[in-house]
Amino acid sequence: MSQYYRLIRHSGNQDLFRVVEMSVAALLSDRPFHIQAEGLRGTGKTTIMRAARELLPPIKRIKNCLYNCDPAQPHCPLHRFLSPEEVTAIGVEEVPRPFLEISQAAKVGSVVGSIDLAKLTDPINPLAALLPGTIPQAHRGIIFIDEINRLADTAPELADVLLDVMGTRQGRIQIEEPGLQVVELPVAVSIWAASNPDEDPGPLSRIRKQLADRFDLTVVMGRPDDYQAVVDILAGQNSRISPEVAPGQRGGTLADCIVSPDLRQALAQIYIDFGLESLRGAQAMEMAACLNAILSRRNMATIADLVQVAPLALAHRASGEIITAIIDYLNGLLQIPVQDQAQTAVSKRPLAAQTGSRWKEFWRVFHRWLAAVLAKRPQVSYSSNTGSGSRGHGAGARIIDPLNTTIIAPPKPAAPITSLPDEQLVTRDTNSHG
Repeated sequence: MSQYYRLIRHSGNQDLFRVVEMSVAALLSDRPFHIQAEGLRGTGKTTIMRAARELLPPIKRIKNCLYNCDPAQPHCPLHRFLSPEEVTAIGVEEVPRPFLEISQAAKVGSVVGSIDLAKLTDPINPLAALLPGTIPQAHRGIIFIDEINRLADTAPELADVLLDVMGTRQGRIQIEEPGLQVVELPVAVSIWAASNPDEDPGPLSRIRKQLADRFDLTVVMGRPDDYQAVVDILAGQNSRISPEVAPGQRGGTLADCIVSPDLRQALAQIYIDFGLESLRGAQAMEMAACLNAILSRRNMATIADLVQVAPLALAHRASGEIITAIIDYLNGLLQIPVQDQAQTAVSKRPLAAQTGSRWKEFWRVFHRWLAAVLAKRPQVSYSSNTGSGSRGHGAGARIIDPLNTTIIAPPKPAAPITSLPDEQLVTRDTNSHG
């Protein structure tokens, strides 16, 4: 049995197993899906992610292509303009799907690409050519970055490269070297990352919020919470292994997944009513819901799938209070007819989004009630100029709306105590006879 399925699963890491398999299923549909695992050191984040490379099926590429060109869609500088007949003449080979890593010591040239020194210094046929870096060579595969929070802090230029790669579902990379033509390449690669947010320099969302938002899901790893899990980990074997099916064999591809209309409506209302900053959050939730359905061997994503993945998509994008409110809203949708969900969404808005409208509605109701009371009996009205009261009738009474009342400041601004004369600083008790 593979090492991946021998790893111990417990309540603290089961979400990461699920998310890793989601990303693999997305990759088999040619859709990058970026994931990040945050948690204390020693909880097994890196171990799980590295072991998951066993789940990756091989790919077919043009023979000896360092860029992993798909024979049906060549994209690299050497093969992008070849005809199908020319590709056939070169040949096709099957190779392991790429799983490469970017280390803390990586440089831009090694990650993006640089001049191929071996060809340049060839004594017989020197040639100025590009050597693709880690990202171009990982096309159609996965790049793993351990301690990405440290990398973003110490190597901001690499963080900028990742922003381009992760910016769209098919990212892009640009290789520039003096004396050579600029090469721009499409890249389809999933970024997997791990970090220890409790250690310097802190969580990625604080260091580079824009980069953190590029991750579709973020999993917070926890410690095992039962004795048997610890015993199994120490023994190095899983006493609770159950037969598994590879992610690519469960429920089809993303192209086969149907998104229910009420799910999309719920995502739209979550984005607007709960004030999400980035539309990527809604997009990540939709894709994750589809992947969750695929792993469950279903071809339709529903709100029930959304309930399972929403906390992982929002962990690095919203506060705990907002996430709780969103989950309450989604759970409410599971218990009511679809036609009533739009109205329910309004009542499920978080407090911050409802405060203004609630007070306005309260005042409108109170205003109508008080006007009705004043119309039935006389009231005392007061003059703001004289301060004297006079008897009046309810029909002529005027109700002041506190939400629309202009507050007038005191006529004189407060003065610093150091600028006051001595007689204003010390007072004398006039009743004293001492």
